[in-house]
Amino acid sequence: MDTIRFMTMRLLYGLILVLGVVVVNFLLIHLAPGDPAEVIAGEMGGATEEIMSRIRADYGLDEPVLTQLGIYLGNAVMLDLGTSHFFNAPVTQLIGACIGPTILLVLSAQLLSIVIGTIMGVLAARKPHGPFSAFVSVCSLFGYALPVFWTGIMLIILFASIIPIFPVEGYVSARFEGGPVAYAFDVLHHLALPALTLAIIFLAQYARIARASMIEVLGADYVRTARAKGVGEMTVVFWHALRNAVLPLLTVAGMQFGNLFSGALLIETVFNWPGMGTLAYESILRRDYPTVMGVLIIGAAMVVAANILTDIGYRLADPRIRTGGRA
Repeated sequence: MDTIRFMTMRLLYGLILVLGVVVVNFLLIHLAPGDPAEVIAGEMGGATEEIMSRIRADYGLDEPVLTQLGIYLGNAVMLDLGTSHFFNAPVTQLIGACIGPTILLVLSAQLLSIVIGTIMGVLAARKPHGPFSAFVSVCSLFGYALPVFWTGIMLIILFASIIPIFPVEGYVSARFEGGPVAYAFDVLHHLALPALTLAIIFLAQYARIARASMIEVLGADYVRTARAKGVGEMTVVFWHALRNAVLPLLTVAGMQFGNLFSGALLIETVFNWPGMGTLAYESILRRDYPTVMGVLIIGAAMVVAANILTDIGYRLADPRIRTGGRA
């Protein structure tokens, strides 16, 4: 019962947070200088003042900002995010076509960074003063300090120019022909560089956290007891110790999902990945307010959902949280 109440409250807080994000972003976007009607008219090759007035009326741009906000919130509740000024298509349709590649990129990078970072951290923690531990620490600091777009450019130069083994743009080959299995491999081939670029910075952070957490856990009494009973070293490390050391990683993974998502939007422009980042970039350049707002709303909802799932996962993984610290 407590878990259900906890999940309900977290969902309520998440909805309130998304609502706050919508209001703040809507006001900031509409307070920015410039007139979207001029952009729309520019795509038409120019227009008279009468046509400009009609454009503003058709898109509701002649209403006060607060009135526009109220109308937008009412439509958003009905999952209507408006019509793109530039693409002249429903925003939900545009995002629906782009959200799949973005989710694939984000989840792939998250999986790579957590798995590889955790393994590196665990192996480094076994001998905290050894050369491998020092190597992991140095590489973690170096990887965390690299700008994500610079890393992407360097990987493009290395693996697309010097050693041309990966494509540098797109989601699938332009002239692809083949079945579902071949299609999946082609997508993975295009995904390799963007996912690796995005994973590097978070891999470094997870490696440092896993190393510090494992060093602390390996010194605990129950670990020494397990070793004294003759339990194998791999069982002690990966079964007894890692189960407790992974809890901080869960928290950080949930907190970093927002940064991971924003990093994915930037990476998509570097690799011309057909996701929400590319859509947002094109929409910002053209002052396409509805599309920009739609991307922000979906992005905020994804980040909030990831944090809620992290809280639930942490609660399920640690009995002390469910029992109020009485485990």
